[in-house]
Amino acid sequence: MDETGHSFRIRPGTTWARRGLTPVLRRVSKRREVSSIVAITPDGRLYARHVRTSTSSRCVIQALRFFRQKVGTTLLVVWDRLNAHRSRATIASLAAQPQDYAAAYLPAYAPELDPEEQCNALVKRAMANALPGSVDDLHRLARREFSRLKRRPKMITSFFRHAGLSVAGLP
Repeated sequence: MDETGHSFRIRPGTTWARRGLTPVLRRVSKRREVSSIVAITPDGRLYARHVRTSTSSRCVIQALRFFRQKVGTTLLVVWDRLNAHRSRATIASLAAQPQDYAAAYLPAYAPELDPEEQCNALVKRAMANALPGSVDDLHRLARREFSRLKRRPKMITSFFRHAGLSVAGLP
């Protein structure tokens, strides 16, 4: 109970609103203000890039270069059907560097087959009750939550198992 005598019930996936009162959150903008591009590896590493716009081909290409530099080996890029993944610019960039990238596409709508979707779900759940005061606050919050997840490699490897993927050499 709070100082006014009202009781609060907090469960995962719920809000801090008083019982019986639906919270009303006002958005400053209907546009997505921060997007995250994430790469995970079967051995539990996570790399993330956050941009303050919707994901574009340019953002995807820059993120791929960053991920390739960090991972240090050829990347197998498994993608959903986002337009930025299928754009001419993105496809041309991958084709120009076949030694660095191989791409595979998931079926049209199959988030359960994408291990990275589990990362997003976990971060979104952690941010469910956040009410950042600015885009900068939202950006910091997203970076912080992905950094927390980065410190949990066993959790990241479980995302591959959840998607039904087995990778040689991993438990």
